Amino acid sequence: MNYIKISSAIGILLFLFIQFIPNAFAWASQINKNELTIYVAPNGDDKNKGTMDQPLASLIGARDWIRNHKMNNGFTGPVTVLIRGGEYQMSAPFELYPQDGGSQEAPVVYKAYQDENPIFSGGKTLTGFKVNAKGVWELDVPESRLYKWRFDQLYVNGKRATLARTPNEDFMHIGAVKQKYWIKGTGRVVEKAQQIHSFDEDNFSYLKGIQADELENVRFRAYHKWDFTMRHIDRLDRDSARVFTSGKGMKPWNPIKEGGRIVFENFAAALDAAGEWYLNPEGTLYYIPRPGEQPENAEVVAPLLENLVMVKGDAANGKPVEHVRFEGLSFMHCHYAVPPTGSEPNQAAALINAAVMLEGANHVDFVNCEISKTGQHALWYGKACHNSTVERSYLHDLGGGGIYLGDFRPQKGENHTSHIKLHNNILQTGGLEYPSAVGVWVGHSSDNEISHNDIGNFYYTGISVGWVWGYAESKAKRNKITNNHIHHIGWTLLSDMAAVYTLGKSEGTVISNNIVHHVHAYSYGGWGLYTDEGSSDIVMENNLVYSTKTGGFHQHYGANNTIRNNIFAYAKMYQAQCTRVEEHRSFDFLNNIIVFDEGAVLQGAWEKIDIAMDLNMYWNTGGDEYDFNGKSFAEWQKIGHDKNSVIRDPRFVDAENFNYNFKNKRAVKRIGFEVFDLDNIGVYGEESWVQKAKLPSAILEAFDAQVAKNMEKE
Repeated sequence: MNYIKISSAIGILLFLFIQFIPNAFAWASQINKNELTIYVAPNGDDKNKGTMDQPLASLIGARDWIRNHKMNNGFTGPVTVLIRGGEYQMSAPFELYPQDGGSQEAPVVYKAYQDENPIFSGGKTLTGFKVNAKGVWELDVPESRLYKWRFDQLYVNGKRATLARTPNEDFMHIGAVKQKYWIKGTGRVVEKAQQIHSFDEDNFSYLKGIQADELENVRFRAYHKWDFTMRHIDRLDRDSARVFTSGKGMKPWNPIKEGGRIVFENFAAALDAAGEWYLNPEGTLYYIPRPGEQPENAEVVAPLLENLVMVKGDAANGKPVEHVRFEGLSFMHCHYAVPPTGSEPNQAAALINAAVMLEGANHVDFVNCEISKTGQHALWYGKACHNSTVERSYLHDLGGGGIYLGDFRPQKGENHTSHIKLHNNILQTGGLEYPSAVGVWVGHSSDNEISHNDIGNFYYTGISVGWVWGYAESKAKRNKITNNHIHHIGWTLLSDMAAVYTLGKSEGTVISNNIVHHVHAYSYGGWGLYTDEGSSDIVMENNLVYSTKTGGFHQHYGANNTIRNNIFAYAKMYQAQCTRVEEHRSFDFLNNIIVFDEGAVLQGAWEKIDIAMDLNMYWNTGGDEYDFNGKSFAEWQKIGHDKNSVIRDPRFVDAENFNYNFKNKRAVKRIGFEVFDLDNIGVYGEESWVQKAKLPSAILEAFDAQVAKNMEKE
């Protein structure tokens, strides 16, 4: 009997030993004094130890675990957080502070587990929809009914739904606009004013279904020049067909005018098309399904969090967040709440925030990440950010823009943002809520590299550099914009825009070896390369620009810019423009090739502006007419420009079908043109990554149709 008891005890001890040893070794490996690896999984618990077998449940849990381990154990080695695939419901933004960073020798890495895809959602999944007699889905949302929760974006089966709007296609047109000053203030823009928009009977008919109890939520979007205004309305006067709204006064240089385009949204009568949704004041959500959608298997997500990731360094006290890397993670469903004041016009939508916001961050990188389904910009390196990288990341389906660098006010010392590298990324389909947003925005920021990115399907501008209008000192210097593919910009919605847009003094800035095409504005503008107000000391060279509306190049005004060795092809109205005459040298235009089949070669102040212009090649594939600002080529040369330029076929392989390689190089050597590589532009790497950058054919066809429609009215 004793022998049996002893044998049983030994067996139990062996069993416990076998069970304990693997976890003990795993734990010992995890807290090795030289490095630390912890795990996060969808089925984890933030009370766990963070091992493979006992993973944590969230990024916040991992951050707190690391904090405690460092504090309690004096740990200073590198940390890797391996995150298993699956979807994580975020209950709060993931915030990092100075104590959460690492060092060059010991970084903190938040990384997807090998070959897995962790997805972090800031949204709330809505279930329980019923189908009413009209085929519309209905859902009582208790949080909206009881606590007035409102959301301004909605996603159904991974697609952004459309907030109920009218008209569904095209626009209403304003008959007249009046403004009454309430508080004039001291600036050029009136501090507080009332706007009164009048409509004719046909246009006002769209608004007759608005009910009194939903009036406070109704808002309009008015599109004017390079911007748009979003406002709630104060009241409707049905007898006089007028809409009253209040807010800041209109900017005198960009007002809403008679004939302006406008849409109204967020009321029940506007819910009349597949893919539209509406949340009424009582908290009932309505959705008209797209073909094939069924409520029982649909994924409906309302975004809840207004930021997903926030990095908050303390640059003022020398305590940035340093050496943190995010790798292989996806972030989506970030809410942008429309303020009660709406959205006053602001160029490049520079006054809204981003899903991922960083300040006081050094060496904080995003590699192979994804940000999508946002109501605002995707990612913003704000004040005091340096030496950081975004690489091979996919930013798409954005309410605002892609990546913003620096501040819209100049910052001094460490607060000035610089040396950010954006490389081999795809930034596509943005401005869906705020159309004046851009793919990449560089404000008061310097020494950045923006290279090998694919930027497409935005409504205003692809890349915007600089934030000073005129010749005051600018901090946007020595920025390199190279080897990017920028395309399908504008969509005939806004005006005065470009694929690459610059502002202010920008010494050392180079824009080179980019391919730019399909840029089309609503009215004026729609350029490939655009040096706007005060743009100075910029080099634009070795770029291929084709299929624009009003020119491959335009300079409004600036000083000492160099435009050389570019190919400008097939603009619809003018091939190149310039505007303001100034006493200093404005730009040099040398060794460029212009090929076209319609429109003028040059338009603007070319005879009066101070430029050096020579050794260019011009070729009209559509006939023998060459309009140099109303002059023939011979008359143009007599002015003193283009003395050694030629009218000659550059002998492209097939320019009309966008093949701008040369059959031979003899012709272009005559003007000193240096042939540049057209194959090393845009994203690169695995074929699946390269293919991801290609817009669907339906988008390309829709863009071309919109351009054709726009040109009919010109």
